[in-house]
Amino acid sequence: MTNPQMIYLLSDATGETAEKIVNAVLTQFRDKPVRLRRISNVRNETAVRQGLEEIMENRGMVVYTIVNRELAQFIQGECEARGLMAFDLVTPLLSQFAKFFGRLPGQTPGLLHDMDEEYFRRIEAVEFTVKHDDGQAVHHLVDADIVLVGVSRTSKTPLSTYLAHHGWKVANVPLVLGIEPPKELFQVDPRRVAGLYIESQRLVELRLARLKHLGQDPRAAYADIEDIEEELRYARALYRRQGWVTVNVSGKAVEETANEVLVKLKLK
Repeated sequence: MTNPQMIYLLSDATGETAEKIVNAVLTQFRDKPVRLRRISNVRNETAVRQGLEEIMENRGMVVYTIVNRELAQFIQGECEARGLMAFDLVTPLLSQFAKFFGRLPGQTPGLLHDMDEEYFRRIEAVEFTVKHDDGQAVHHLVDADIVLVGVSRTSKTPLSTYLAHHGWKVANVPLVLGIEPPKELFQVDPRRVAGLYIESQRLVELRLARLKHLGQDPRAAYADIEDIEEELRYARALYRRQGWVTVNVSGKAVEETANEVLVKLKLK
């Protein structure tokens, strides 16, 4: 069996970007046995020399993604001096972008990896929030970054969704008068729980609109002002007993309410 040819990926971050690009190219050379080896966090000349010592043993090709121009030039020079084939994936593109934007690049290593991590963190947060909407999967409430509590139509779901898209794992639990909240709610650190409330008349309007949308009787207790005021008194009393922060959602945009939640929970 033919020994695979080595391609070394030198990166000032994780090397994931280089590996993805090289693998895309290698699809055109499926008949060639190749092995990729990442050498990550190469941020100084010492790290370059250490990496090249291993590369010389196998006479591999070097592909590098280094945003620091001087270090990239050093790698290219060292590879040429050793007779190694090397290719710079980043500098030509940085040069073209610098011309396009009319300024020099920041040359900060690892930014793309940070962006990838942020993206996946948000995806994870959204998935968690969807699974824990409206009192679902209460056995995982302790895993939430934020738990929102409130009576029906206090914007729990849209607020949860907004926060999730900003990377926060959010669960929300509805409060229903006469029904005890899940015991798991009281096992959550109270510093991560926000109790939502709303002006009673505004809640009447929202619930009437909801009943109309569903084609149900607008005279139902669900939209009765006296029943609503009792629900809100119950909710506020629970918030006080548990020591939860409270947020009034009346007449506020979701963005404004989300900011208030983060500030009051000392997450911002």
